[in-house]
Amino acid sequence: MGAATAAQRTVPIAVRLDPGLTPHRVFERLRQLPHCLFLDSAQQAGGVGRYSYLAADPFLMVTSQRPCPRWWRELEAMSMPWRGPRIEGLPPFQGGLVGVLSYEFGQAWEAVPEAKTDEFRLPPCVAAWYDVVVAFDHERHESWIISQGLPETEERARRERAGDRLHWMQEVLQGTDLPSDALRRGAVTYGDTRLREDELAAPFPWEGSAIWRSNFERRGYERAVRAAIDYIEAGDVFQVNLSQRLVAKQELPSDRLFQRLRRINPAPFAAYFDAGDYQIVSASPERFLSVRDRVVETRPIKGTRHRLRRQPADLYSADLLASSSKDLAENTMIVDLLRNDLSRVCEDDSIRVEKLCGVEAFEYVQHLVSVGSGRLREDRSPFDLLPAAFPGGSITGAPKIRAIEIIAELEPTVRGPYCGTLFYIGFDGTMDSSILIRTITASRGWLQLPVGGGVVAASDPSAEYIETCHKARGMVDVLG
Repeated sequence: MGAATAAQRTVPIAVRLDPGLTPHRVFERLRQLPHCLFLDSAQQAGGVGRYSYLAADPFLMVTSQRPCPRWWRELEAMSMPWRGPRIEGLPPFQGGLVGVLSYEFGQAWEAVPEAKTDEFRLPPCVAAWYDVVVAFDHERHESWIISQGLPETEERARRERAGDRLHWMQEVLQGTDLPSDALRRGAVTYGDTRLREDELAAPFPWEGSAIWRSNFERRGYERAVRAAIDYIEAGDVFQVNLSQRLVAKQELPSDRLFQRLRRINPAPFAAYFDAGDYQIVSASPERFLSVRDRVVETRPIKGTRHRLRRQPADLYSADLLASSSKDLAENTMIVDLLRNDLSRVCEDDSIRVEKLCGVEAFEYVQHLVSVGSGRLREDRSPFDLLPAAFPGGSITGAPKIRAIEIIAELEPTVRGPYCGTLFYIGFDGTMDSSILIRTITASRGWLQLPVGGGVVAASDPSAEYIETCHKARGMVDVLG
């Protein structure tokens, strides 16, 4: 496995792994352990995707039953005793808090309504603290086990736990048998929690696949787009993001589903997270917010074109996207919204637009991607940054609050984890987060796959519906 790079008298400690050990092989070992986590840079593109992280068996896990600002602050208070430095020169996330904020958790900070139906009843926030992480640096072709020794805080006890947990992880990665006390069943079991089909909100056939059904029929989705356009023309909003939710019966364990997804549709912010009541299976291309050494970055996506098989046609499609007045206007509006969000917690003169409306190619689609940055004020932390910008403007619209109200009126079901965020906040204050698009939520015997797009005054309802189908294509192919 390699030798420790930090003296065993100090914590955290780290051990370099053999170069031949891949993230896929590590996931094969960890996927059977409680609350397995895989933050997977399966595609390196556009200056992101350098690091991947795997972990399991967190020392603490909590869930909220309703959106609550006090509960969010309690997470911060719980994390404070474990704050500490990271090992320089190693990947940024070296253990810490990992969580999911569902889209509806935004109600903790704004008085906004939610959609009428919530059949799955998933917790709006799940948070887990991981003390041992397997970290990959794809640029340097190096990987490490990093062990913190937490939640112990007394020096000797923490040092001993760090060594024991590092040794435990080495055994997990090397051994032929997993520790029996940490195993869980690999296959998803449903018992009495499986939803019956007649409990789902009005499932309609979906023309993209016989396996999947939607909470909208096509004409209903197009009517919702027209209603959004009416609100835009009335001056209520400039843009609204509308989605349809696809559902399919779950026949494959969630961890195997993710392995298929990362092979077929790699993404820089792909992720697997076993949250207990549900699993996240994500191929997200979009960073929401990151913080490193107090520098904040956001990478909003707005504007999409389907990839074409022949390179000349694909390049032509990219040129059309880059020159589309509709897509450029959508992206620019979201950039302005995010600059306003960042201004709540960043130094006034630090906010910059590093890139505006650049084209980035992914496996099935091309996107317009912008990059904004700022410097977090000294009296602010990631626990202030997330509420300032959540939910992300790229998946709501502008102005944000009115767009959220219209979404709740026009979409028949809650979004849940979709359009929320999967995030980590390291013990040293480093943060990164994705927006959960291109994401399957596996729960209660079903797979949920919402897909959406931004509606503006120039939108065509039929074209908007077709765009959502293109976005779903790379995900539904996972099931064949």
